[in-house]
Amino acid sequence: MSDAIVVVDDLTRTYSSGGGDVAALAGVTFSLPAGALIALVGRSGSGKTTLLNCLGGLDTPSSGRVVVDGTNVGSLDDRARTELRRDRVAYVFQTFGLVPMLSAAENVGLPLRMRGVDSREREARVAELLDRVGLADHARQRPAELSGGQQQRVAIARALANAPKVLIADEPTGQLDAETGESIMALLEDLVRTQGMTAVIATHDLRIRERADVVLVLSDGRLVDGGRMPAAGRHRG
Repeated sequence: MSDAIVVVDDLTRTYSSGGGDVAALAGVTFSLPAGALIALVGRSGSGKTTLLNCLGGLDTPSSGRVVVDGTNVGSLDDRARTELRRDRVAYVFQTFGLVPMLSAAENVGLPLRMRGVDSREREARVAELLDRVGLADHARQRPAELSGGQQQRVAIARALANAPKVLIADEPTGQLDAETGESIMALLEDLVRTQGMTAVIATHDLRIRERADVVLVLSDGRLVDGGRMPAAGRHRG
């Protein structure tokens, strides 16, 4: 598709083990449109995390091609991969990954500090992001003083700090109760619709199908379904 922000072509990732080679991914091919919400589903061990790591440059394909925002990720050296993750691809993890000794605002501001953003501009951006995720009144609190849902919102705000083209979320509601998880999924959908980024969300929660534009189904490292969801019920602007 001409507006594809992510292109995966015959992607294979093989790991060596005591019993021989194991294919975590085997010939996976798909394209993802810009500004879409993507659900990546499949049982544990199906290859979801490996696929996300290849998309974000945290892992290197054994063969095949991964292109993100026009860049062949597999051809990048370590420095270029770091720049890709800093500037164009952001991660949200199941375990939040916040720095315990820093406040919510300081956690959100970390990516901006790494880019050398001026303090005044950084503070304004952090305030904007915390307000965007509904935590404007919690800027000075540390992670231990926040609920699980609030910590994940801080993690999402941090991921958005550098205005990424692609947001990768690996089981972002895995440690949350059903109601809180639903609110996080609603937030992610709203961000896609209003910010124009593409979000690829790996999840066991099949309710994400109701929100997604595209559902990718993995089974034993193979893509068994990569079709678009019906347009009914979506809220595109």
